Formats: sequence, structure tokens, C-alpha cells
Amino acid sequence: MKRTTSNSSSSRRPAAPVVQLTWAHFGVLHRVTCWPDLRFEAQIDGVWTAFTPNPAHERFASGAVMLDARSWQRFLDFMPAPEREFLLHFKTGRLAALAVLASCPELIADLNEVPAFVAFLAHHVPLRGESEARWATINAVHERDGLFGLLEWLGLPASREALSILGQITDPDLSRRLLVPLRGALWEPETLWILQHTAQLTERELLTRCHALAA
Repeated sequence: MKRTTSNSSSSRRPAAPVVQLTWAHFGVLHRVTCWPDLRFEAQIDGVWTAFTPNPAHERFASGAVMLDARSWQRFLDFMPAPEREFLLHFKTGRLAALAVLASCPELIADLNEVPAFVAFLAHHVPLRGESEARWATINAVHERDGLFGLLEWLGLPASREALSILGQITDPDLSRRLLVPLRGALWEPETLWILQHTAQLTERELLTRCHALAA
């Protein structure tokens, strides 16, 4: 008698691991699905619902605290090398950088040259006084005018000097409280000259210069 092939062995195969970033904010679960989708979702009434990422929102601050190195390592292991290397520039601001990557993938090559500019893009909603994220506008401005266009769009000087200073910042995880003072400092010729001639700019150095300007 001819034996039939059983499908039971294939049905018992373990499912592929679900690789995603998951955290809670005020009791609501949030997640980012794995590459290449990179969807930002929140669980509402038991259903995962996509939302437009806005790193200035408090839920991103919760995610930055709750997502540990092990969670990130597992997530990054499933990403292509260029995107993984881009995200490794960041620590506390990695979730915000992921939002920029997911929303504006064509900017990676430019942003790898000036990682500190990512913080300005990530927090463009409060910097521009917007009510919601404008990722489509960011992509359109970049396609038309490159990084200089985005500098202008965010209220920074659209100059090589400003880009050079951003490129000298040693830690691209710029705190949100520094962005507006730094933007103002880049418009001051004397402060601009001092920052240009400081080989490595730490956040402490930037805060000192910005506070001196404000005084």
C-alpha cells in the first residue's frame, strides 16, 4: 500500500521569531515592526493601529527609556548594514532617529555626514510650531534643495558653516532643550566663528556657548 506523506512535521515547525521594538506609554502598548516595513503602531482596543511618528511626543521619551540594549541589538541584527550603522550613531535618540529613517529613507546618505542634524529633523514639530509631523514636506524639500533647504525650513542658516558645525558635534543625541538655543547661536557671527574653530563640540560646550549668548 502506498504511504501518504504527512504534513504534520511541517506544521510543527517553529514560527519565525517576531522581531520588533515594543514598549508601553501610560498603559498603551507601542511597537515598531521590523525591517523593511518599519511601521509605528499603537495597540488600541486590542488592534494594532498605525500612527505617524512624532519624536517630540511623550511616547517616544517612554520608548527611549524602556528599550534596552538587548532589544535594540536583536532589532538591528535584522537590518541592512547602512541603516544599522546609521542608527548606531545614536543612543538615547535612537528611537527618534529610527522615526527619521522610516519616514525619510532617502536622507540617510546626507545625514550620515551630519548625524546631529537628525535631532532637528526629529523635533521639527515644536521647532516649526506645527500641530503634526510633516515628513512628506521634509522629503519634498530635501528632493528639491537638499540639506541646505532643510536647514532653512527649520530656521537655521542655510550655510556650509552651519553644516560644518553640526558635523563637529561629537554626540548627535542632542537634547531637545538645546535645539532652539543652538539654532539661535548659529545666527550670531561671533558665536559661529567660535564654534567653527572648536575641533570637537560636546553638548556641554554647546550649552556653555548658548547660555553665554543668552546672557
